[in-house]
Amino acid sequence: MAADLNEKVKRYERLLKEALQKAGVAPDERTHMYKIAVDYRTMATSYYNDGLHFMGNNDPVNAIVCFSYGHAWLDAGARLGLFDVDDDLLFTI
Repeated sequence: MAADLNEKVKRYERLLKEALQKAGVAPDERTHMYKIAVDYRTMATSYYNDGLHFMGNNDPVNAIVCFSYGHAWLDAGARLGLFDVDDDLLFTI
C-alpha cells in the first residue's frame, strides 16, 4: 500500500517543528561556530516556513521537500556538534 502523501507531509512538518524546538545552539556566542549554528538554524527555519507556504498553496510535494531539507540542516548540525540534542529519534546522534 502506498504512503498517503498528505499524512506524510503533516508528519514531516511536525517532526521538523519538534526538532527546531529541541535543537539548542551549543557553541559559545563568542565563537565562529556559534555563527555557523545560527546559520544552520536559520536555514532550517526558512525551509520550515517555506513548507508551510507550500502546504497553504496545496502543494504537498514541495512542502515535504522543504520539511525534509530543513530537518537535514538540523541533523547535520547535530552531527557537527552545533546543537545540543539528546533525542536519537529526531536526530542522528
